[in-house]
Amino acid sequence: MVALGRTDLDVFPLCIGGNVFGWTADEPQSQAVLDAYTEAGGNFVDTANSYLVEHGRSETIIGRWMAARGNRDRIIVATKVGGGKGPVRNLRAETIKSEANASLERLRTGHIDLYYAHFDDEETPLEETLRAFDELVRAGTVRHLGASNYTPERLTAALELQRELGLAEFTVLQPHYNLVERDYERTMLPVAETWDLAVLPYFALAKGFLTGKYRPGGDDVESQRAAGARTYLDDGGVAVLDVLDEIAAAHDTTVAAVALAWLLAQQRIVAPIASARTTEQLEQILPAATLTLTPAEVDRLSATTA
Repeated sequence: MVALGRTDLDVFPLCIGGNVFGWTADEPQSQAVLDAYTEAGGNFVDTANSYLVEHGRSETIIGRWMAARGNRDRIIVATKVGGGKGPVRNLRAETIKSEANASLERLRTGHIDLYYAHFDDEETPLEETLRAFDELVRAGTVRHLGASNYTPERLTAALELQRELGLAEFTVLQPHYNLVERDYERTMLPVAETWDLAVLPYFALAKGFLTGKYRPGGDDVESQRAAGARTYLDDGGVAVLDVLDEIAAAHDTTVAAVALAWLLAQQRIVAPIASARTTEQLEQILPAATLTLTPAEVDRLSATTA
């Protein structure tokens, strides 16, 4: 386990993403993945109220699983507010309060370990949003706060206001970041450094591209994300795969594990978020938790997308 930044949470260095639960993985498949993940030592599950085809479906599956296994006290649960469609896609105080309560009910728990602002809401005053989050922390409903999908300027403004007003602060950042999507290094990393934020990247495997299953001239892959993943092949992705293949062979491990280990070697990264809709897919990513790349290997991979 590793410390999650300035929080009091200790987490497995690979967070299992719940975005596929209830979408491309039905409930039995989802629970099988969660069982295999915890059997391997995992304790960190990331979800959201808005995942994915049905509001709250992923949370409901995770909640039923924790209730059935009686393991809530051993699982670190992260969920989010502010995403989705319709009247809940905002960060107004009443939305944060009502959606937090709904998430608690679906997750069958008395508290949320890590609660994210899923998307920024520029229509709602920052102070209203941040005071609503602070109230949840003070009430014990939420232990720690995180932010996702903010611009550097807006996140900095939020952090400054939290500090100025003495409110519970965002201590975790969840950005879009992986070996082939590196804007984070230029935009959000400086904010994370300045404010000592723990970083948990989403789309850590670039919609599945960094698993190595998408190849030039390869067979079509059955996936909701196949079209998006294949676009990386046209943007230097073949060179990335070549180096990933070589390093994976040197370590006798999977391409996906190497891609995740590259993330773990980057500044401030605590636990990349990766999803698996089957236990077979989970087996491809789990080795990342114990895989250490050499500095030379990290540099070679970085150079492929620099």
